[in-house]
Amino acid sequence: MLKLTFLGTSAGVPTKQRNVTALAIECLNPHTSGVQQGSRQQNNQSKKSRPWVLIDCGEGTQQQLLHTKLSLHQLAAICITHVHGDHCYGLPGLLASAAMSGRREPLTLIAPKAIVTLLEAITATTELYLPFALDFIAIEEVLAEQGDTNKVNISLSDQHQLEIDITRLSHRVASHGFGITQTISLLLLNTDKLVADGIPASALWGKLQQGEDVTTEDNRQLHSVDYVDEEIQRTRIVVAGDNDTPNLLSEAVVDADLLVHEATYTHEVMMAIQARNPDYDLMHSSAHVVGTFAQKMNLKNIILTHFSARYQNFDNPDSETPNMAYIRLDAQSVYQGNLWLAEDFAQYTVDGATDLADDRVDNRVQYIGSARSD
Repeated sequence: MLKLTFLGTSAGVPTKQRNVTALAIECLNPHTSGVQQGSRQQNNQSKKSRPWVLIDCGEGTQQQLLHTKLSLHQLAAICITHVHGDHCYGLPGLLASAAMSGRREPLTLIAPKAIVTLLEAITATTELYLPFALDFIAIEEVLAEQGDTNKVNISLSDQHQLEIDITRLSHRVASHGFGITQTISLLLLNTDKLVADGIPASALWGKLQQGEDVTTEDNRQLHSVDYVDEEIQRTRIVVAGDNDTPNLLSEAVVDADLLVHEATYTHEVMMAIQARNPDYDLMHSSAHVVGTFAQKMNLKNIILTHFSARYQNFDNPDSETPNMAYIRLDAQSVYQGNLWLAEDFAQYTVDGATDLADDRVDNRVQYIGSARSD
């Protein structure tokens, strides 16, 4: 399960209601390895043990984090889609605060090479010191590798893996989308078979579930593989940076549970801009363009974000003041799936499918409220 917290949803500049771009993705494993009649156990996972990933880090992101329960100590990776300031100006301050809060564990940073130049300049001019290793992965080098190597693997535990893949997008500067795939493997003990074979509940059950072969008191050899099924739960979302061509994500969104994409303005505004200046590089997508793509790809869930400051935060289609209803209706005119317009601190859960269950509902995305703790 992935839990999304939008820390900033404005395009270019902050507004009174919206900060610039940042998205936190918690990687939750709801399962434990305990034995309970072969069923899944729910684990009230300690908030201090929840790894999370940050996609983009606009100015003020660390201030936004103070209104949530997210900790910089559990931050596993930061991914920067491109070098525009509303997506990366908050990075040096966030890293400095992580250092001052006592972080010592290495941190993965997946970003364009230019981000290194930015951090080096900040370090040289402000004497920034990081007491933890910054494992930098240059997007350009990942994409330059031959073959199917546009992926970065992060091991969260033996049974919990995260894979981050990268897709080139279209923007004034090089911009990218990140596919986030969480894989959780769960060993399920077939207790019915154990009972049928005359093996009562005991410590041997736990050993079998952990993959150990055991010997019973009456000298029978039991092989774990005969009594344990492996369930794989896969959750995939795609988060796009600034992008004027959603079709570039056609391969990335196959089998995705959710697409998060910018919708800076409506189709009407986009057309008006082009009419005034045919040579102007739009750089961004309208809600209509994203909705058209999502409908074509049969995507069941999309969240739109990165809204122009021209749109006020309320939703009223009858108002002459541009507001979020304009964005919503622009997308809904061409898209029939589940649609959300992101707000700062809005939280969503994304629960992927398992290979042993075929009765799950299509809508795997749920809005769960605001992350603000005050």
